[in-house]
Amino acid sequence: MKQGFIKKIISNQYTLIDLDTKEEILASARGKLRYLRLDEKSSFNKQETMKTKKDTKIVTLSPKVGDYVGYEADLDIYWISEIKPRKNDLVRPDVANVDQVLLVFSCIRPEFSFHLLDQFLIIMQQENLTPVLVITKIDLIDNHALVELKVALRYYESMGIDVYYVNSKQRIGFDVLTHIFKDKITVLAGQTGVGKSTLLNALMPELNLKTQEISEALGRGKHTTRHTELYGFNEGYIVDTPGFSKIEFRIFFQDDLKQYYPDFQALSNRCKFGSNCLHLSEPGCEVKKQVEEKKILSSRYENYVQFAEEIKAQKAKY
Repeated sequence: MKQGFIKKIISNQYTLIDLDTKEEILASARGKLRYLRLDEKSSFNKQETMKTKKDTKIVTLSPKVGDYVGYEADLDIYWISEIKPRKNDLVRPDVANVDQVLLVFSCIRPEFSFHLLDQFLIIMQQENLTPVLVITKIDLIDNHALVELKVALRYYESMGIDVYYVNSKQRIGFDVLTHIFKDKITVLAGQTGVGKSTLLNALMPELNLKTQEISEALGRGKHTTRHTELYGFNEGYIVDTPGFSKIEFRIFFQDDLKQYYPDFQALSNRCKFGSNCLHLSEPGCEVKKQVEEKKILSSRYENYVQFAEEIKAQKAKY
């Protein structure tokens, strides 16, 4: 069986790169992939319920962009017959084996959302992904508003997250951005209309990807990317995927939320109840103290409280 890497998917047709010859091959997926028996240790087996132990189950499995696969020839047709274990598996965007995610946010149209940013960062923690924050449309807001945004985002920079400010149309900020793609699979993720396709066009003008302005009436754009594909760039790959306006993380227990806030976790040993502190209503909480002292961004803590309430309110699923 030959080994390949999925570069592009259009209408259930998979473009593979052969790992030995580097040749591009068009393949289809064998039917047996549709019903795969998974044990609890399988990388494809994700916790879907509140049970603490993963079940052995049969699932419908489809290859994704970024998958390493085994394939074989049958007459003149190539068939994907095996999907190798994944190191991570994103749903929206639908990509596997990603190294880093460029979280693309615009200053305006749509407005910058710290709530959405904190949602993304939880997912990055869950999937063990490195987030890189790219702020677009810096030319469309006044300097005072931009300075305020930069001041707030310094908190995330203090957490070790790289933040870049770019003007895609005038290529401002690209000199410090292009080096980050080497030897990595990078996903561009963010709301529709934040400028993901515009950013890709600025990085790789030869793609000439279709873009669309935000509707003034709806405050959102239509999907302009119609398929999922890896683009070779600076000795790495960039993934362009359809935009979306809503993301969801899967957390079943309120106590689990804090582990996805590394900045809060670092303070737990100074809380009165130590690692048992939920950073919500407990007395002697160091996190709440630092929020009051403005050492922690208030919006980040407010989002944490809202997420905790949503987790507590969700219906039990077993």
